Amino acid sequence: MTTVRDGWAGTVKLDVETPDGPVPALAYVSLVGTPEVGDRVLLNTSAYARGLGTGGYALVVAVPDRLPPDVEGPGHLVKARYTPLQTMVLGVDEPDSPAYDVLRDADDLGGMPVVVADLHSALPAVLAGLYAARPGTRVAYVMTDGGALPLAFSKTVSSLRAASWLVGSVTVGQAFGGDLEAVTLHTGLLAARHVLGVDVAVVTQGPGNLGTGTRWGFSGVASGEAVNAVAALSGRAVGTLRVSSADPRPRHRGVSHHSLTAYGRVALAAADVVVPELPPPFGDELRDAVEALRARHTVVRVQVDGLAEAIAKSPVRVSSMGRSYDEDAPYFLACAAAGRHAAALLTD
Repeated sequence: MTTVRDGWAGTVKLDVETPDGPVPALAYVSLVGTPEVGDRVLLNTSAYARGLGTGGYALVVAVPDRLPPDVEGPGHLVKARYTPLQTMVLGVDEPDSPAYDVLRDADDLGGMPVVVADLHSALPAVLAGLYAARPGTRVAYVMTDGGALPLAFSKTVSSLRAASWLVGSVTVGQAFGGDLEAVTLHTGLLAARHVLGVDVAVVTQGPGNLGTGTRWGFSGVASGEAVNAVAALSGRAVGTLRVSSADPRPRHRGVSHHSLTAYGRVALAAADVVVPELPPPFGDELRDAVEALRARHTVVRVQVDGLAEAIAKSPVRVSSMGRSYDEDAPYFLACAAAGRHAAALLTD
């Protein structure tokens, strides 16, 4: 290894010299320790070599000559199970947890708004819309395991925490590294409400959306399952639409087929599906596209005045699929509109 660069919470960025030239790499400190200049490192370059994945890094598997100490302590949840880098964590919902007595019989979110989004990039825009409408709201991020499993991969979450835009995070399923760890989305939502004491939760997968171009083969299908989980726990699901005026793929222009499938086919419970009031003809296309969702959901039209300014105040630069706000404003406005609606539910 030749260079150690600044990373963010829980990570170290490296430049590693390989027989094929220098390679940018990322190390998760909790898994492999802290690499130093001169260390030999074992890299997984599979996604990097293909040009796949958010971030563009090879991943450090181990520092063979200086392994981290064995981790001892409470916790019996194994995440990334039966992979070479499986990790054991203390689950908020297991008997060793200080919150176990709180969660053992917890069964109700008490109507808490839960904003559900497909892409991780929705998170800062949702928060921008929410805080512009209701400053001081306590919000938690609940990360599902459809994308990155380590929460540490998200520089966005690190920056939002540093700016106090998030009270905390909960990683559920196989995802790990949150302030709280939970077995399922259900216990993760209950932990956000009853342990972190938040007013609103935002549920998205981690960075690195997976899609195949087929109707059902995309990780965002979990958005529909999240709506069902929120309903089962007596919460108030707020569905964020994935929209685009700039995506080169027809299936994602206008309202993405991801949203139409997740809310129209997978979500069996009702949600408030938020449609941003955008100028014609694009705004008319969005409204027409979601008409079929009215059979199950409440379609809520939300004005977008002032949301561009709110997004500009985000502590992180918004970007989705490599596109900035200026390159695909409707996507970010749709996310911020969902945040604005969640804030309105708290004041009803």
